[in-house]
Amino acid sequence: MANKIPRVPVREQDPVVRASNFQEVCYGYDVREAQLEASRCLNCKKPRCVENCPVSIKIPDFVMQVLAGDFRKAAEIISMDSSLPSVCGRVCPQEIQCEGACILGIKGEPVAIGKLERFVGDWSLENGGIETVIAPPNGRKVAIVGSGPAGLACATDLAKMGYTVKIFEALHRVGGVLEYGIPEFRLPKDAVVAREVDNVRKLGVEIETDIIVGRTVTIDYLMDEEGYDAVFIGSGAGLPRFMGIPGENLNGVVSANEFLTRSNLMKAYDEEYDTPIYVGSRVVVVGGGNVAMDAVRTAKRLGADAKIVYRRSEKELPARTEEVHHAKEERIDFHMLTNPTEIVPNEKGWVHAIRCIRMELGEPDESGRRSPRPVEGSEFEIECDVVIMALGTSPNPLIAATTPGLETTRWGGVIADEMGTTTRPGVFAGGDVVTGAATVILAMGAGRKAARAIDEYCSKL
Repeated sequence: MANKIPRVPVREQDPVVRASNFQEVCYGYDVREAQLEASRCLNCKKPRCVENCPVSIKIPDFVMQVLAGDFRKAAEIISMDSSLPSVCGRVCPQEIQCEGACILGIKGEPVAIGKLERFVGDWSLENGGIETVIAPPNGRKVAIVGSGPAGLACATDLAKMGYTVKIFEALHRVGGVLEYGIPEFRLPKDAVVAREVDNVRKLGVEIETDIIVGRTVTIDYLMDEEGYDAVFIGSGAGLPRFMGIPGENLNGVVSANEFLTRSNLMKAYDEEYDTPIYVGSRVVVVGGGNVAMDAVRTAKRLGADAKIVYRRSEKELPARTEEVHHAKEERIDFHMLTNPTEIVPNEKGWVHAIRCIRMELGEPDESGRRSPRPVEGSEFEIECDVVIMALGTSPNPLIAATTPGLETTRWGGVIADEMGTTTRPGVFAGGDVVTGAATVILAMGAGRKAARAIDEYCSKL
């Protein structure tokens, strides 16, 4: 019989207040709320939620421990499959993964698995973490390129297996997209990201920052000169895409990647930092994904009148439902079925407006979404002084260009099989560098698969 207890709502900052600060939007569950929500779980014998989790967390098992009040045991269960529970509990698209498969969601609301994972992760951070069993050293060394979700997940699993693991990070802060891409109001950096990274370090993983693989060192050098038995490439996808329309080279046009990096990694939102960031008074963000939501909500918090322009309807928005909901609560304007055709300059070469055309939806394309097509004679302009392009990203070509035998796709993604094996022996890859920009949890899943493949490869050396 279905559980009749309604889903426990999560407490949040008031939308009017939070739209002008960078403090976290969601407060998360307290003990009473977490246990009440855990009581909704049916503890299915064949849990579909586990099947739909990219890292296969034993969800009913940890939820039952929350219900019993044994939060340490719940944390131990999660740690078998995930090294970043406080991160994933905040940013993963649970609604289309674990929660999307929850049996309670068929006729009602699914168990708030993400909020419960966050609760357990945060409890663990506040209570000294958990004991992790690490195999004896096996004498093998693995280098990890990039400290984002894929790299951290791969490093964690390999360290548990007894490997000597070192992560090489190009930036001065550890975390990859967790640091530079996701705003503080969604994912606190010092309170969450840095502490989750510390837990990876506690496994014996060494992390060196300010190392650009392909420039500072090459993969050949790591393997031939420094004696690494295998290398995992988890360098992400940080090369922004643009539309190729007139006016994209005007002053005031930036990529979401640059805009968010300045705000998140370089702390431009914090008055104690001198990082320059130009917001203007009227911002248009082009795109409909999570990055677009992050950019437009950041611009709003920095004082701009911020709008979203997206060529499809709201139903086709790829962003998380929760992020769209939060953006609307914060009074972000959405211009749906609208496609930019030109960015219009003022007399000084700065952005004055963005010229758009109305769209209508036709037949579904290869992604299953209905293809937008222009409505003849429907052109109009939106006045603005900043345009932020949030149209996706591609991998940086530097590593592929400096690694003989490493093949890539036409758009620059490293070619790898399901387990992360590339065309170069001993070199593995996973996450956004293979798939293009995707989600944190999918990158972690790829990192974990690659760790198993690396273990198999090294066992034959």
